[in-house]
Amino acid sequence: MTSEDLPKSVLKLDDVQLKLNSDAGAVHILRGIDLEIEAGETVGIVGPSGSGKTSLLMVIAGLEAVTAGRVEAAGHEVSALDEDSLARFRRDQVGIVFQNFYLVPTMTALENVALPIEFAGTGKAMERAREQLEAVGLGHRLTHYPGQLSGGEQQRVAVARAFVTGPRILLADEPTGSLDQATGEEIIKLLFDLQKTHGTTLILVTHAPELADRCSRIVALADGRIVGAQMAAADD
Repeated sequence: MTSEDLPKSVLKLDDVQLKLNSDAGAVHILRGIDLEIEAGETVGIVGPSGSGKTSLLMVIAGLEAVTAGRVEAAGHEVSALDEDSLARFRRDQVGIVFQNFYLVPTMTALENVALPIEFAGTGKAMERAREQLEAVGLGHRLTHYPGQLSGGEQQRVAVARAFVTGPRILLADEPTGSLDQATGEEIIKLLFDLQKTHGTTLILVTHAPELADRCSRIVALADGRIVGAQMAAADD
């Protein structure tokens, strides 16, 4: 299925609020976020530390329950799903790439990438994992464990794992934050190449303006609110 076959809007947030309790009292993380993203769009989320960027990704993925408002993603009302339904939603619709790679250290690269397919029970896990690792340039590192891979290679495995189930939404939270500049540029190029190939909606949190500029749109956050949005000239 291509992006043209999908509904125009793949993600919609209406007045999304997130409030967490702390010893010092309630902390308002998100303060009324209204955002709509089209299928196949690439969106850069920017803003200072503590502005709510990562929390925004967490509520989209259903990893953090909103205090108020509504989140609709890939045809699901995420904010109304129970835990089992949320797990299925993430398994089937969402890929996530973090700054830290979160690979299972006792599993090979191939086994790490096959894991989401095995959870989904859709079959041919190892074959599909091998294909995805070859797509990220790691066909020669299938049997290596995370500890035997460089940081860039580990992030390539994480990217392969995120794309292997064909998610409609890919969330990337500072995916180059643990890498040197040259390796980070390779990972970003890989992310955007795979996004184009799969027609995936990409939401990229970054502190780097040059990375955000590669997206078709940039959304700026500050103090839990959207304070600006602009179209960006996506880099071919």
